[in-house]
Amino acid sequence: MGERSITVRVPGTSANLGAGFDTLGLACNIYNELDLTLREEPGLEFLVEGEGAGRIPEDARNIVWRSIRLLLERAKRGEEFRGARIHMKNHVPLSRGLGSSAAAIVAGLKAANVIIGNKYNRRELLQMATEIEGHPDNVAPAIFGGFTVSTTKGHHVESFSFLPKLCLRFVVAVPDFYLPTKKAREVLPQTVSMADAIFNIGRASMLVAALMKGSEHFLKRSFDDALHQPYRAALIPGMFDVFRAARAAGALGTVLSGAGPCLIAFTLERAGKEEAIGAAMREAFHRHGVEAEIKQLALDTRGAHIVNHAEHA
Repeated sequence: MGERSITVRVPGTSANLGAGFDTLGLACNIYNELDLTLREEPGLEFLVEGEGAGRIPEDARNIVWRSIRLLLERAKRGEEFRGARIHMKNHVPLSRGLGSSAAAIVAGLKAANVIIGNKYNRRELLQMATEIEGHPDNVAPAIFGGFTVSTTKGHHVESFSFLPKLCLRFVVAVPDFYLPTKKAREVLPQTVSMADAIFNIGRASMLVAALMKGSEHFLKRSFDDALHQPYRAALIPGMFDVFRAARAAGALGTVLSGAGPCLIAFTLERAGKEEAIGAAMREAFHRHGVEAEIKQLALDTRGAHIVNHAEHA
């Protein structure tokens, strides 16, 4: 069989979106690319460029390779392809709440699946990606693009992807420190009050309805959360001050991106307030001794996809 190669591009993602803890997500136009060559011969060759270079394991522990192996073994093709050349070109910040692990998982699954002839559809890739990641809120938008709503029952995952009737921009403040998801989950309570549960159900439902209807008025009222952000604020100096600064500069709403520490402000493209919002967020972080890079992003509508030769050149 020799070697088979493919290049895939996967978007960064933001999960939770405030009240939709572990269920809501979006894909944004910042990308990781994976050039994958599968080989008959054992052995791994890695090249990591950009985010995570020097920090990402370059051996069998690598999450891209673990994802590839899972898919190949499910397809009973593991003995056929025992080695690989893995070239990662990463733009999604590592351990910042923009879905870097989800992008790596989806890239490995997507690339390996294409090489073996697309044995699995996107719904089946979602099941595998969730199995590896532990929850679907980042892997779903990485696969499908757009906004996603995901549910789980036992080990089965369902995900609905949609495009909003508002042209949104996301102003992302990327603080200069890492926050592992494990640490961010450890501060969460094991049980919550009925009042907090109802609070979040209402906000998450209103967020989806406002996006699908195109209601700026109701969208502004949809970003508050009672289940995770209040507990994680202690891990992110000045988080609520950054939220207030972004809103004062014209943001529709602000949320912690995934487990953090990135913070995202939502604004309408036609408002043209991205620069002012970003400057306000950076300054608010600075007052708390945190330096932050500002990224202005838009919604990705494609999800993970193959990069053709013309596009790749």
